[in-house]
Amino acid sequence: MGITEEAKSERMARRREVQKRIPLPDPKYKSVILAKFINAVMKSGKKSIAEAIVYGALGIIEKKRPQDDPIAVFTKALDNAKPMLQVKSRRVGGATYQVPVEIAPSTRQALAFRWVIEFSRNRGEKTMKERLAAELLDCFSGQGATVKRKEDTHRMAEANRAFAHFRF
Repeated sequence: MGITEEAKSERMARRREVQKRIPLPDPKYKSVILAKFINAVMKSGKKSIAEAIVYGALGIIEKKRPQDDPIAVFTKALDNAKPMLQVKSRRVGGATYQVPVEIAPSTRQALAFRWVIEFSRNRGEKTMKERLAAELLDCFSGQGATVKRKEDTHRMAEANRAFAHFRF
């Protein structure tokens, strides 16, 4: 007594797959990634303040590195902040293992956004524009708290590579 294709499909998820919404590109630089970043910086729906912070930070970056395009610096900084691997807890036979797993591209970007913003907010500069600019420049040059978090995450995944066969 085998299971028919119809019965298999009934046991699958009941709702359809949710479509990914892509925000409109930001008005100044025409970049979708920058628009997503502005949305991530935004607090309590205050988008104009978030835009002012991000554009101000890019202006500071342009002053500090006039030879580089600020969007190129921003993109390279995010690439340096994106983690490739992370560890997830997995219970096997009463023991909990930290299993290294690869991260989906959209999650990588979201983690990079979150870390850059979190560490920017914890910096010592006076305004958020200056903090964000300094954190992005640190990421661009491969240093700073965000890059350290990424390296720690990779180091933990590397240390637990022996448990990779528990991947799910």
